Amino acid sequence: MAVEVLTAADGREKTALSRRHAATWFAARAAGRDLAVGSAAPPLRPARPDLPRLLDPRDVPRRRPGTAPGRLAILHAVAHIELNAVDLHWDIIARFTDVKMPLGFYDDWVKAADEESKHFNLVCDCLEEKGSHYGALDAHAGMWRAAEDTAEDFMGRLAVVPMVLEARGLDVTPGMIDLFQGAKETRTVDALKVIYAEEVAHVAYGSKWFHFLCGRHEMDPKTAFHDLVRRYFHGALKPPFNEEKRAEAGLPPDFYWPLANGPVPGT
Repeated sequence: MAVEVLTAADGREKTALSRRHAATWFAARAAGRDLAVGSAAPPLRPARPDLPRLLDPRDVPRRRPGTAPGRLAILHAVAHIELNAVDLHWDIIARFTDVKMPLGFYDDWVKAADEESKHFNLVCDCLEEKGSHYGALDAHAGMWRAAEDTAEDFMGRLAVVPMVLEARGLDVTPGMIDLFQGAKETRTVDALKVIYAEEVAHVAYGSKWFHFLCGRHEMDPKTAFHDLVRRYFHGALKPPFNEEKRAEAGLPPDFYWPLANGPVPGT
């Protein structure tokens, strides 16, 4: 099921498959007939539609967020992030089946993939209401780099994707909500509030299973996290940090502040 999602190119088709497979998984779990996890060979890169064009981050045009075109560009970027997140969550399910994990691990990432699929469609609906669509603007080609870099490192994947990249979403989304509220774009505000509320759990899943594996291997989680992020993440983490929501997701300040090239505040 995961590989079927990863090899579907069209965003709406990919997310429809994702939601259908998630429903199948949870229906089986509720009925007490757990589906076999099995194994499959996920592609190194997921299928993508012909558009948007994927550019080097330096070549993606910058638009002023205070303008209507700028807000449209932000929405398009969010749709692109959400579509990548769908693939990232199904990829972690399929890629690391050589490591025996509790069924709760699959429950969490199937749920996260289902929610990211909902998020993508919410944002696409907002784009279409404005006369645009996903693929109308160029997008960031670097989104999948973290997945490729950690394709053979399960703990590295957990550290970099949910605990760094998705945690960054907790930092920036409140500002986006304020921006669209100021422009009285109610539908977009409602979509972003759903995304913000549900992303906390996705970061928490990363933290939970990272700590689980650290316990299994008798590793110090903070030291392991710092080592893996320095190995796989390119550049320092950027404050300001949403410390309240990060804490809610199981990320204390002494995990991320040292990676921002500065001391932990208050120490």
